[in-house]
Amino acid sequence: MKTPKNVVFDTLSSINVNDKTEKKGNLTYLSWAWAWAEVKKNYPNVQRTVYENVNQCNYFTDGKSCWVKIGVTIDEIEHIDYLPIMDFRNKSILLDDVTSFDVNKAIQRSTTKALALHGLGLYIYAGEDLPEGYEIPKPEKPKLDTKRLNGALESIKNGNYSIEKLNETFQLTPSQNEKAKKFVDEIETFRLTITQKERAEKFAENELTIKTYIDENTK
Repeated sequence: MKTPKNVVFDTLSSINVNDKTEKKGNLTYLSWAWAWAEVKKNYPNVQRTVYENVNQCNYFTDGKSCWVKIGVTIDEIEHIDYLPIMDFRNKSILLDDVTSFDVNKAIQRSTTKALALHGLGLYIYAGEDLPEGYEIPKPEKPKLDTKRLNGALESIKNGNYSIEKLNETFQLTPSQNEKAKKFVDEIETFRLTITQKERAEKFAENELTIKTYIDENTK
């Protein structure tokens, strides 16, 4: 069954391949074996063609340097990539120095690039960090045991921490949330009581001072 237009590209281009890449110098490489397996899982009918020259050799040459031609077909749509046969410095290898190992390595790399033309990892070649539309998953918050929770609550009581920071940093269970909220409410109630008591004491002190002043000046 033929896949609707653009669905293949949209599907493959949305896959984050960052943890399957390897950095060599200024270039980023995607594992060809992983790339092929990933596409194969999504599109079992994918086919690769390693093109040969008129002499049935799996690479081409202009008499100086060489290159390979690789085609990848998904749902009757073929994308072809041409890749020079290069050394570890990414410089073209002269015809007389090309080995079968060099050709095989170029075929693997060209396969990855042909798959990228269908969408998988294409953003790497565009110099981007993440595929279009990909949302970075939020890291899971660490959990707290009873001892560490009590320590955090003690810090809140001493004014060195806050309930907002606690919830922002840690993944609390419903019972821990309830305990923390109750603890903070009790602290606020206690502080309010102290404040009211201090105000009452201050008021009583002022009243006493006024009374003393009146008594002394009315004798």
